[in-house]
Amino acid sequence: MLLLLLLLLLFLLLAEVLVVVVVLVIEVVVVVVVVEVVVVVLVVVVVVVVVVVVVVVVVVVVVVVVVVVVVVVVVQQSKAVALS
Repeated sequence: MLLLLLLLLLFLLLAEVLVVVVVLVIEVVVVVVVVEVVVVVLVVVVVVVVVVVVVVVVVVVVVVVVVVVVVVVVVQQSKAVALS
């Protein structure tokens, strides 16, 4: 009878250890998935920021080139008008 009680106690202890191990594994998997999602979101944010910065730089360069061309054309036309 005592042996049966000890076996039952051992079985309950092993079941509790198994439940704790399963819960820990689930927690680790959840943490890994959350970390992966956070990393993916951060990478997407960084890519979007880089694309926006590149687009802004390209637009600024195009505007500067257009302004320089317009100024050069106006100066050339004013010189041509002054010479004639």
